[in-house]
Amino acid sequence: MKKLFYIATIASLLFSCKQEIAEEKVVDDGLISVTEAQFQSSKMEIGSPMEQDFEVTVKSSGKIDVPPQYRAKVTTFLGGYVKATKLLVGDKVAKGQALITLENTDYLDLQKDYVEVAEQINYLKSEFERQKTLYNEKITSQKNYLKAESDYRQAKGMYQGLGEKLVLLNINPANVERGKFTSQITISAPISGDVTVMNANVGMFMSPSDVILEIVDTNYLHLNLSIFEKDILHVKQGQKITFKVPEASKEQFSSNVQLVGKSIESKNRTISVFGTLSLDIKGKLLSGMFVEANIITAAKKGFGVPSDAIITENDKHYVLVLNSKTSDYKFKKVAVTVGEKSEKFIEIMLDDTINAQTKLLTKGVFELTN
Repeated sequence: MKKLFYIATIASLLFSCKQEIAEEKVVDDGLISVTEAQFQSSKMEIGSPMEQDFEVTVKSSGKIDVPPQYRAKVTTFLGGYVKATKLLVGDKVAKGQALITLENTDYLDLQKDYVEVAEQINYLKSEFERQKTLYNEKITSQKNYLKAESDYRQAKGMYQGLGEKLVLLNINPANVERGKFTSQITISAPISGDVTVMNANVGMFMSPSDVILEIVDTNYLHLNLSIFEKDILHVKQGQKITFKVPEASKEQFSSNVQLVGKSIESKNRTISVFGTLSLDIKGKLLSGMFVEANIITAAKKGFGVPSDAIITENDKHYVLVLNSKTSDYKFKKVAVTVGEKSEKFIEIMLDDTINAQTKLLTKGVFELTN
């Protein structure tokens, strides 16, 4: 029984001590109290809102991209089986470099058709000229003349069309006419750049609708941002852009507005804005990276406090205003309206409660509120 009494007494004393410790910080009227010793040990500081230069920004998001002419999706004009390729994602290629070899008997059929038309065309041309001469001398009928002309022109068109198809397949028509047939074709790089997508394996059949590989010229990387309709009148060519790649780095990069779109996308009511990138920045970024950006549209004066002085709760912002200083520091939590942000300061709107002379806690807020 005595043991239970002692336990109850000790528990009561512990509860009383905890209550006293809590009361050292929070007192009546919602004030937060801090002793001189606590203030000094936590290296807290008190200051007033200071006039600062703030940049007026438009927030946007987008990605690292390249202009359409510097991104190529390589396909085939006529399907075939992959015979050979040595490329991997990340490999650099030069314009005109051999990328992949395809094989198909359909290529032989096309060459055979071309040779057959080539053989016929000389005869049809000769017949057309003969009929033309006979028609001019009134020896043959107009019907025979027109038939010969039609046959010749039709064969000539087919001959030229088949020749263009061979050129598209990188097959030399002159070699075909000399009897040099091939069942393989080589696809070359349409632009210089880096291989970013590779969908081909040896033995795989690639149809004309398949993207064999994709090449991106990273020398032409740029920012592709989207801004909302309400902000478009503030954004102009030449304005500075600061941006981050949140998923990859905390580093902040700089750019400038190069182009501003001239039409609004009806689906999400946004406008495209393009920004230039310097060579050293391009070397750190990859096509397709997601970015968060601020477009600096103007500069203004305003009163600000250090970022650490702001408390954010449920999308509302507060500061701790010095209410009195006796033996303890007593602070009152006051709601404020924030404006622009700089690297270290946040603008607050002055009112009847807070002015340029108001004393508030500028350092140690986090330790105190937590």
